[in-house]
Amino acid sequence: MDDDYIKFIRFAEHFIEKNGSGIVAMITNNSFIDGVTHRQMRKHLLETFDDIYILDLHGSTKKKEHAPNGSKDENVFNIEQGVSINILIRKDGKQVDLGTVRHAEIYGTQEFKFKKLNESTIKNVIWEKLNYSHPNYFFVPKDFGANEEYEKGFVVDEIFPISNSGVKTDRDALFIDRNKDSLEFRMQKLLSGDYDENFKQTFRVIDSSSYKLTERLKRKSFNEGYIKQIQYRPFDYRWIYYDPSLVSRPGRKVFKHLVSKDNLALLTCRQQSTFSFQHAFITKDIVDICAVSLQTKETGYAFPLYLYYEDGTRTSNLKKEIVDEIEVTVGKVSPEDIFDYIYAVLHSPKYRQKYKEFLKIDFPRLPYPKDKNSFRKLVSLGSELRALHLLESPKVNKLITTYPIAGSDTVEKIEYKEGNVFINSSQYFGNISEVAWNFYIGGYQPAQKWLKDRKGRTLNNSDIEHYQKIIVALTETDKLMKEIDKIVTKEYLR
Repeated sequence: MDDDYIKFIRFAEHFIEKNGSGIVAMITNNSFIDGVTHRQMRKHLLETFDDIYILDLHGSTKKKEHAPNGSKDENVFNIEQGVSINILIRKDGKQVDLGTVRHAEIYGTQEFKFKKLNESTIKNVIWEKLNYSHPNYFFVPKDFGANEEYEKGFVVDEIFPISNSGVKTDRDALFIDRNKDSLEFRMQKLLSGDYDENFKQTFRVIDSSSYKLTERLKRKSFNEGYIKQIQYRPFDYRWIYYDPSLVSRPGRKVFKHLVSKDNLALLTCRQQSTFSFQHAFITKDIVDICAVSLQTKETGYAFPLYLYYEDGTRTSNLKKEIVDEIEVTVGKVSPEDIFDYIYAVLHSPKYRQKYKEFLKIDFPRLPYPKDKNSFRKLVSLGSELRALHLLESPKVNKLITTYPIAGSDTVEKIEYKEGNVFINSSQYFGNISEVAWNFYIGGYQPAQKWLKDRKGRTLNNSDIEHYQKIIVALTETDKLMKEIDKIVTKEYLR
């Protein structure tokens, strides 16, 4: 909401309000037309203007947009953020009702969009009148036809009362490392105060307006016990120096229940700004705020299954009233049963598709179990998924890929060719399906992301085996999602 273009729209609106009538015509960033955080802005515009015309020119590279037919979509300005032409009209006289919104859109190449715009006037564009509604007042078409059915379910942040966004260090290069020894050496240097100007600039040992790092460093000393494993990205574990009083945003409300504890946490996002919903994963560790996605607005949240008391005892982080209602249908359940049921449903492609508009704007809402039989089947499949994603399933040890050529093991140029993933000119991982190579979890394609993040590095035997386990996990996940879909489609989406 701090973007300058929003201030410009508000400034123009001010003069329309002052004059009592007029027209505002602007070409701007298009994030305000469907951003959840912009809903009060949209409502305010509807209260001011009688007619609002939105010509969405798309072209967002951040959203990796394509035309509906799958063809290329380019930006009219060679920028990353999508663009819209916005025409807002206030007629003479006092406005009684909220204004009318009309929407149209153009996909395609830059050349095609210019040609189309040159041929268009506000009169010959085919506008769609939108049926917006409280509380979001979207300025884009949305299909909320399944609203009544969806609303009968329970929301993730309702059944898990304690949650928090992932850890945000503001200095990942300083506080996080793949190599435990390297991190330990760096933190000893930092906390001893024995570092030079190059170290200070390289690792940004400076204060910002919201993070007074140098103040927090005072009277601190190195503690090996603060070095913990962190889930940095899907299947990508690193080391973090996790001193909650030193890290910018430690998320201690949640992670005090995971650090050195026997626990699980569901990872998901509150909204999606790019892809449709595919934002569900799992961890047993501290988790980075971008573990599920790096995309704008797609902050990762962690929902722990158990809460630990100081004496080491624990209780489930599940709302009793929801658990009671579930047990009326399926009988006595364990916290893990409910976790696995939720995890399974979140991996149903049909569920993701049917409720995609809802899943873009808030935490997922899950259907209550229909009967004991379907619940138990989904619990079983969710349990398998959980084990796969934690790389604890026996299946991940049955490697399906090859790594046949000896060499430097250095990741140089990554290329996928006919089932082989080359990491340099001669070495490759063989027998990798397109499904595994292109598979998405949140905003990442793990089979690609894991290697890209290691470009320029030499893989050791453990790295090579870990990557092969990732491929098994992704391949098996695709199979399990199909099995989950059969049950969800038959029992829950009729």
